[in-house]
Amino acid sequence: MSTGLADNVRKYRRTAGLNQEGLAEAAGLSLSTVRKAEQGGHVSMDTMAALAGALGVTTSALFASEAPRSVVGLQDEVNRRNLAELRRALMPPLGLSAPLSEPGEAEAPSVIRQGVQDGHALYQADRYDAVAKRLPPLLLGSEAAVSALEGEEKRHAMIAQAHALLLTGKYLTQVRQYDMAYYALAEAIRLARETGKTQLAATGVVGLCWLLLRQDRFDESEQLAARTAAEVEPRMSEAKPAQLAVWGELWLRVAAAACRNNRPDVAKHARRMAATAGGALDREHTRFPSHWGSFGPVTAEAKAVEDLALTGDARGVLRRADEGPLSSRATTNVGRLSSNNWGRHRLDVAHAHLLVGSHQDAMDELVHLRDTADVWLTHQPMARRVMQGILRTRKRTLTKDMRSMAAHLGIAG
Repeated sequence: MSTGLADNVRKYRRTAGLNQEGLAEAAGLSLSTVRKAEQGGHVSMDTMAALAGALGVTTSALFASEAPRSVVGLQDEVNRRNLAELRRALMPPLGLSAPLSEPGEAEAPSVIRQGVQDGHALYQADRYDAVAKRLPPLLLGSEAAVSALEGEEKRHAMIAQAHALLLTGKYLTQVRQYDMAYYALAEAIRLARETGKTQLAATGVVGLCWLLLRQDRFDESEQLAARTAAEVEPRMSEAKPAQLAVWGELWLRVAAAACRNNRPDVAKHARRMAATAGGALDREHTRFPSHWGSFGPVTAEAKAVEDLALTGDARGVLRRADEGPLSSRATTNVGRLSSNNWGRHRLDVAHAHLLVGSHQDAMDELVHLRDTADVWLTHQPMARRVMQGILRTRKRTLTKDMRSMAAHLGIAG
């Protein structure tokens, strides 16, 4: 945590008339954690939310603007090299006239849209390297088509380009390349609006709100999602599944931002709205880019359980993790979560097991996720937090699985 954040915690604690012991008790944290926060040490977002709740302020109020810390290690340089081709296709240098970019071969809009569907299937299958290789020709081909065509054909090419940009933004957000992802999503929203595709633009907004959440921009994510949900609210008796899905996804973003920002009443209302949208669907629906991801009654419940995880209610997470809409019987009838949402849900379960001291159960969850989504798992800070917690608190000798998982996640034993 930065010194600015530490100063804010200290300032709000004194304003509330609390000493460090009182803040620790009110937040349900140890005294050493509060001291660490006020000394500028790194604390998790969960801890920040707990401190904000005890102080009666939003989590965002504790943040401060400071110079970033130095990047340690080679990962930033490796990512820069690995994404060089995609960066050239997405963000070519701009001069006084035309962009300085490689001329792409114009593709028919139908070919671009099919390429996006194929790329999204690879994304869902956790094949991120294959997605990264497919995106540059999709972007260049769609840009060339927009430049070459006119009239209604140009409009269809612009829509296809928006599809390609949405997939690019989705992939880049997942691998935490946020500035590039923002550019892709903003361009996709712009193209969708220019071509009159409100539903497509709303899909882009769902993705942008996810990116803002990833950047801890909770106020902006909540406000953008709520405003867009109001603008696209469907007539329930006439709404198509994709309309219900994107509206429900927007309410999920409102809830996620509000919960993280210590606004529980807003989060509760948003979860009810998302549940309404999920309940109006007969099953889980996945139709990118008509909406962002899989959505339905199972997704709405999984995200409600995520709120319990964010507030530290480990037993609540474990109680609801495999019941109701999340039970195996229900998912057989109405469909499963998307692979990414399922993974995030099981990481919440793993963390809950860790909090109640069930190390082997936490490991079982991590091992299953590595078996089914090994690349995805390496991009999840929560997976590293769980593994670090096991390493820190386990008193017996580590098992072979534990040593292997620590290596897989890049954690020193």
